[in-house]
Amino acid sequence: MTPSPRHTLTRQGGSFLIVGLLQLLLDWLVFVGLTALGVVAAPGNIAGRVAGALLGFWLNGRVTFAEGGQARLGWRRLGRFLAVWIPLTVLSTLAVSGISSVLGLELAWLAKPLVEGVLAVVAFFLWRHVVYR
Repeated sequence: MTPSPRHTLTRQGGSFLIVGLLQLLLDWLVFVGLTALGVVAAPGNIAGRVAGALLGFWLNGRVTFAEGGQARLGWRRLGRFLAVWIPLTVLSTLAVSGISSVLGLELAWLAKPLVEGVLAVVAFFLWRHVVYR
């Protein structure tokens, strides 16, 4: 029996949330670690997002959006993933860098999870309909 679209969306949403929290933790740890060592906010944010993206692309392709036990990975999906990820990374980097320059690095550390949380809502629907379709 094929699961209903609502059941699939609920399962994917739950899995995406768990994967996203793991991604966010890795992203945030890399960002905080690098910037605490003196790396400027923008490259630190990009490094964190790259680390999180590598983990997220693989886990979402293997678990969240897999279909019938088959992973949804490959070069074509990676290309679509990057087409979505790059603009989201630009937005994230502008936001985190702006916060860092105006309010200070420590507040940027605190704000980064909020910035990424807002972007994650947009990302879920883009990943679901553009990348892992």
